[in-house]
Amino acid sequence: MREIAYAKINLALHVRRRREDGYHELETLFAFVDAGDVLTAHPAAQDSVTTVGAFAGGLDNPFDNLVAKALSALPRARGLAVTLEKNLPVAAGLGGGSADAGAVFRMVQALHGLPDDWRTRASKLGADVPACVESRTHIGMGTGADRAEVVDDLGGTPVLLVNPRVPLATGPVFKAWDGIDRGALPQGTAREIAQAGRNDLRRPAAGLCRGIGEVLLRLRLTGGAWKVEMSGSGATCYALYEHEWQRDAAAAVISEFRPDWWTLAGKLR
Repeated sequence: MREIAYAKINLALHVRRRREDGYHELETLFAFVDAGDVLTAHPAAQDSVTTVGAFAGGLDNPFDNLVAKALSALPRARGLAVTLEKNLPVAAGLGGGSADAGAVFRMVQALHGLPDDWRTRASKLGADVPACVESRTHIGMGTGADRAEVVDDLGGTPVLLVNPRVPLATGPVFKAWDGIDRGALPQGTAREIAQAGRNDLRRPAAGLCRGIGEVLLRLRLTGGAWKVEMSGSGATCYALYEHEWQRDAAAAVISEFRPDWWTLAGKLR
């Protein structure tokens, strides 16, 4: 079996308040790129995980990552031997580990079906995991696990992802947030929300990682994008375009200017 762990981006991310349980109340518009990590698997006597790829070294313990945890969360009669090709940067605001776990859930669903409480099982692995199982545009609320539908008029939109190759942990970014509630997610279609929305974590993240500001500036200077923003808690930034040629031209300029940056050109699902 083969599954793509689709990269997650936040087209808007509004932080409303800090909850009593220590988490933050969020309102976000999730979208997914048609590329990401790749998982392949075949039936085996017991579960196993092998990690390869450009960013495999970023996982401290491949046997304790979210792929292994997702396998453990879904008991089955037979095991799965999974190879994870880690193409997405680690700690990059792309939901990489959550996307990997979501791909495992889809594999198990195809083979055996999922238990009725799969959302609860997924949420225990991470707030973004339920969203990554379905990997389609929707609104996330609460810690991100609660969901609402939205009119998706962004399918097929060209997108360029750029990361300065600097890992950025989520915890310190939330800790650096100033605590000011700047208002709810706007109403409308996915495109309207993306155009009017914001990412409340951009400023604290940019304060911790100088490369974010540099990436955002370069994406704006290349021109052609109707939306430039940081995803999640960073450090990956993205630009949305009307046409593929605009995206590809921007990707070429940025790759020439900073060949050390990581880039990914794709489309929204």
